Amino acid sequence: MWRVLLLGFGLLVAGCTGLPQGIEPVANLDADRYLGKWYEVARLDHRFERGLSRVSAEYSPRDDGGINVLNRGYDDQEQAWQSAKGRAYFVQNDSLGHLKVSFFGPFYASYVIFYLDADYRYAFVSGHNRDYLWFLSREPQVPEALKQQFLQKVTELGFDASALIWVPQAEPTPAS
Repeated sequence: MWRVLLLGFGLLVAGCTGLPQGIEPVANLDADRYLGKWYEVARLDHRFERGLSRVSAEYSPRDDGGINVLNRGYDDQEQAWQSAKGRAYFVQNDSLGHLKVSFFGPFYASYVIFYLDADYRYAFVSGHNRDYLWFLSREPQVPEALKQQFLQKVTELGFDASALIWVPQAEPTPAS
């Protein structure tokens, strides 16, 4: 019985670090160039980011060969910053844009970089399925043409673009 439970748990965990069907991670990734701060331009909604604006992710090297992850966002309702620290590791090798990331315990989820511009300024990222999607940028604001490119690409890949949240990055102006 325990073997069946362990096998089922293993399959469940492995499923969360897999690739969505039809989505290929970028090849020839330079992990060192990917490190640093990224701003969240758009995302699909999830409870762990619900209500957050000014969201960013910062990646730095770990001594064990992995990557430290620091996600940060402003909770407008609470009027307070929220942060989450995690760790990420490459699933196959450090030149393939497929990582597994964990924010608690032994549980990992996929982080699939499926588009990355040549200058490492913009990235489109998925989870293990089409319920997870992020548009990341090195700058808090992006040109409208790039937003349209993102929308076209994710629509072609089967994501629900109508459910996207365009993340405010600017500090709100006080009401008069």
